[in-house]
Amino acid sequence: MSEAVGTASPEESWSKSDTSFSDNVETGHNMERKGSIVSRANSIGSTSASSVPNTDDEDSDYRQESIKDAYKDRRRRAHTQAEQKRRDAIKKGYDDLQTIVPTCQQQDCSIGSQKLSKAVVLQKTIDYIQFLHKEKKKQEEEVSTLRKEVMALKIMKSNYEQIVKAHQNNPHEGTDQVSDQVKFSVFQGIMDSLFQTFNASISVNSFQELSACVFSWIEEHCKPQTLRDVVRGVLHQLKNPLY
Repeated sequence: MSEAVGTASPEESWSKSDTSFSDNVETGHNMERKGSIVSRANSIGSTSASSVPNTDDEDSDYRQESIKDAYKDRRRRAHTQAEQKRRDAIKKGYDDLQTIVPTCQQQDCSIGSQKLSKAVVLQKTIDYIQFLHKEKKKQEEEVSTLRKEVMALKIMKSNYEQIVKAHQNNPHEGTDQVSDQVKFSVFQGIMDSLFQTFNASISVNSFQELSACVFSWIEEHCKPQTLRDVVRGVLHQLKNPLY
């Protein structure tokens, strides 16, 4: 009886060891489950924390994009307005040219009632400016000729005034009558002197050349000072027979 109580049988020892081993295994599995659950919770918490958006950064980026878009829109509108202003100025310039230039107002038969193109307006404007330059040059030449004539008239006026003064200072001079023969001799002497220069300067190969030579001879040999010298020479030649 005492031996049965003091010592255990081999079957009981094996059953106890199996029971303790199974308890240890179950405890380990429980520990592993708890660890995996904790790790999953930690990973879910970190993921959820990282997935929460940063609203301050997003608002700042949105404001910057809005400012950039507004700046681009203002520049686009300013460029469009400047381009439209430039086009309006060019159009107004062409319209003014068509109004000012007379040839632009004359419609060509080939064009009809169609509006003149910009190239045609510019060409007609250039032609009209060249025409005005030629007219200006022609008028300047006419003014120069008139100035010469005015100068010649002033010289003749001065000579006549001197003759009048001389006659007033010597009222008895010239009371003697001069014959027609003397008058003709003076006229003949003046004409002979002028014909000599005329014959030496005039060419009669053509009417155009004759006209050009005549005007050139008049400007050179019919100046008031030249005619006065001719008359003085003729009077000096006839002085001895007269007096």
